[in-house]
Amino acid sequence: MILPDPLAAQLKPECILFEMLVRTINSKVIPADITEVVGKVDDLLDRSVAAEAYVIKQSKNQDKNLIDLSQLDIEKLKAQFEKHRKHITAENLKNAIDSKLQNMVELNKTRMDFYQRFQQMIDEYNAGSVNIDEFFKQLVDFAQGLKHEEKRSIAENLTEEELAIFDLLTKPEMNLSAKETQEVKKVARDLLTTLKREKLSLDWRKKQQARAAVQVAIRDIMEGLPPCYTKEIFERKRGKVYEHVFESYSGPGQSIYDKMG
Repeated sequence: MILPDPLAAQLKPECILFEMLVRTINSKVIPADITEVVGKVDDLLDRSVAAEAYVIKQSKNQDKNLIDLSQLDIEKLKAQFEKHRKHITAENLKNAIDSKLQNMVELNKTRMDFYQRFQQMIDEYNAGSVNIDEFFKQLVDFAQGLKHEEKRSIAENLTEEELAIFDLLTKPEMNLSAKETQEVKKVARDLLTTLKREKLSLDWRKKQQARAAVQVAIRDIMEGLPPCYTKEIFERKRGKVYEHVFESYSGPGQSIYDKMG
């Protein structure tokens, strides 16, 4: 005997699963065929996901087993989505994107616009503005965009940490020529080389003199930026770069980028 729908709707999916299996095992029908039960549990689980809000889990723990979106077989994922359990497939993809985004934003704060777009997609789905099919399509397109962003450091001929400095110096307002872009890249490279070789001593963030030396070095190296960087823009960028260095580098060989390996 399977739970009636009104009662099932009030229980958690795992409770429903347990109840169904217990009733089937205790059934006097021998042998007990649970094929139908499993099918109904799958359906109930998918409906349960559909009824819940898609809330991004803000985890502060470092997950060393992040899903590599570049290895996802999009066509296989689409086929799985079309075949069955649409909500669970969408939920799995959403969670993979969420994990990857948290890691990418930690390495480069200018990627926060990706996170905001991701959150907006989820909010619109939760509000009923789009259905599950459109939401899944948006997730797939977004995942492909993240794959492109992951490879951008290669396209720009920069390391991941150089790219973070470069983005801070160029986003969002700078419209640079090819020559100016190369000048900014040189500043990003020189800045990191100098800081890591000379200024980022052990526990530098706890020492006023060391912090001051880092700020001076950033200012001096940024003097190599193109003339289009007005005084106002220069000071704003200098503050952003120092904030990034302070948050990301704690000492020699101790940075969020060293954890990547």
